[in-house]
Amino acid sequence: MTINIHGGSIMADASARSADLIIAITMADIAIILVAGSILGWLVRYVRQPPVVGEIIAGIALGPSLLGLLPGDLPSHIFPSEVRPHLSAIAQVGLLVFMFGIGWEFDKRLLQGRQGTAAAVSIASVVVSFVLAIGLAALLYDRHNVVNGKHISFTAFALFMGAAMSITAFPVLARILTEHRMMGTRVGALALASAAIDDVLAWCLLALVAAIVTASGGSGDFAQTIVLSLLYVTVMLLVVRPLLSYLIRRRVRDRIPPQLIVVLVAGLFLSSYATTWIGIHAIFGAFAFGFVMPREPRGVLDEGAKRPFGGISLVLLPVFFIVTGLNVDIGALSGRDLLELSAIIFVACAGKLIGASVPGRLAGMSWREAGTLGILMNTRGLTELIILNAGVSLGVLDDRMFTMMVVMALFTTVLTGPFLPKAPVRVDRAGSRALSEEPAAAASSV
Repeated sequence: MTINIHGGSIMADASARSADLIIAITMADIAIILVAGSILGWLVRYVRQPPVVGEIIAGIALGPSLLGLLPGDLPSHIFPSEVRPHLSAIAQVGLLVFMFGIGWEFDKRLLQGRQGTAAAVSIASVVVSFVLAIGLAALLYDRHNVVNGKHISFTAFALFMGAAMSITAFPVLARILTEHRMMGTRVGALALASAAIDDVLAWCLLALVAAIVTASGGSGDFAQTIVLSLLYVTVMLLVVRPLLSYLIRRRVRDRIPPQLIVVLVAGLFLSSYATTWIGIHAIFGAFAFGFVMPREPRGVLDEGAKRPFGGISLVLLPVFFIVTGLNVDIGALSGRDLLELSAIIFVACAGKLIGASVPGRLAGMSWREAGTLGILMNTRGLTELIILNAGVSLGVLDDRMFTMMVVMALFTTVLTGPFLPKAPVRVDRAGSRALSEEPAAAASSV
């Protein structure tokens, strides 16, 4: 009996040491991720690209697409299977904090004076992209209708492709406009406002896809998901938003008390849990909680809350790129896959260029300005990766389709910088720059 107990103790000690080693490897992997992302993010600046492009490339490079080509299966040794669930959990935290910041940064002032044109550009770019994506989905469906041994419906696949093609990366776009000194121009302001509307529409489409996919029991489950979603939105607008406003009015003076930060973090994660339980993915809960956050007192909230949350995203979000890159294997694509990839890129670019440029031209822009608007709206970057990872978790994308869509997201983002002119900043700084620098601040980490 003593021997058995002693043997059990030895096994327990070995298990504890193994758990400690897994945690230690996780920490070392995060260090590798941060260094690699930082170096490549710095290097891509020399080719007029935002840091997020370098971080995406780092994620792909550390996976099977590049590092995996070397002998010894290095990705599996550096990021062993036991560590990947920990990295995924950390990536999810960084992603939720980032989505909270995006929701918080959504500013109605972006639409002032340009509501009609921005709505026309956004709706047209979404509709054209969506329609083209549905046609493309019809061609690709037969080769990608089984994911992890489970058959997916054409409706779910086509709607997801439409949502993924319709997205414009609002935070990445804000960063690009800042670095190219286009925030104060008519094209830049209109692109940013249109992208804000565009993203809301695309998120709604993705929520619909999530509801369809998770409602596997039929129309009854789907109706339940929709009802719960509407109830959730109602509670957020009529209960949570007034409560947050009350707490901030009572508790915030010249600084943010620590207790309020705890409330915000807890609320963020509870909201994400609620949307996951409903069946429409955690990212919607994070975005919605940020959306209902009060904006005033702006200076105190920026310094005491937005900056700390931005710091969390800066450190944790690169882990998301690695988790994404580990599932991307460009070398596994066949010749037929490369043809499909070309079609995906063509449809993605055509949808945004046509859908944004034509309304811009009809609104009185020159063809040069309208073309620049279309190029800006074609930026996808990080937001596209978020949607694609949601597609994987929902079981809508297989590995090959995921790889092709990630390459498309990277290509369309890289394509933006070289085709943009370096426009001068508008003289009227008091109005335009004060309006535009806030979204850029939110995007500084990407």
